[in-house]
Amino acid sequence: MAGTVLFFLFAGFAIACAISMVYHKNPLYSAISLVGVFIALSCIYVTLAAPFIAAVQILIYAGAIMVLVVFVIMLLNLDEDKPLNRLRYLYAVGGGLGLILLVQTFFIFYAVMRAPKKAVNTEVTAGKTLSIGQAMYTEYLLPVEIVGILLLMAIIGGVILVRRLDPGHLRLVVNEELERRNEEQEKDDFRVAL
Repeated sequence: MAGTVLFFLFAGFAIACAISMVYHKNPLYSAISLVGVFIALSCIYVTLAAPFIAAVQILIYAGAIMVLVVFVIMLLNLDEDKPLNRLRYLYAVGGGLGLILLVQTFFIFYAVMRAPKKAVNTEVTAGKTLSIGQAMYTEYLLPVEIVGILLLMAIIGGVILVRRLDPGHLRLVVNEELERRNEEQEKDDFRVAL
């Protein structure tokens, strides 16, 4: 009974923070509301006997990812946007899609309530650190490596996008790097040319 009360309490907090995230026009306030959603989700994971996933949720999402999101918001230096009157029809489209999502939610709730109840084996729960580590580094090793490479590419792309160099200065930086590497013959290579 207490688990159900805690679930509804944290779920209500997560929904309130999600609505606050969508409602605010300031992206920094939206990011703070998203942190509230992540914290509520980690509390739900704790009530589901998955403490490792809850800790990862706090450390990775509410910590590292949100710091990156706040840095991007600060780098973009977003100004207040004026509302666009020409896109008013999208409110009706969004309302229709929201209604479809609400119907789907009630259908899933109905299907879950009608499903037969099975006993949970507490020795083989999904939140154990050992089972997560074994799955990540045996069965899912290739996807983990691919995600690591994609994240590295995103970091490199972000650094390149943040550096606002004009093409002449960028060419000078590339030529100095090629000279430092003793690869002067590749200065006019079309693959290096900007």
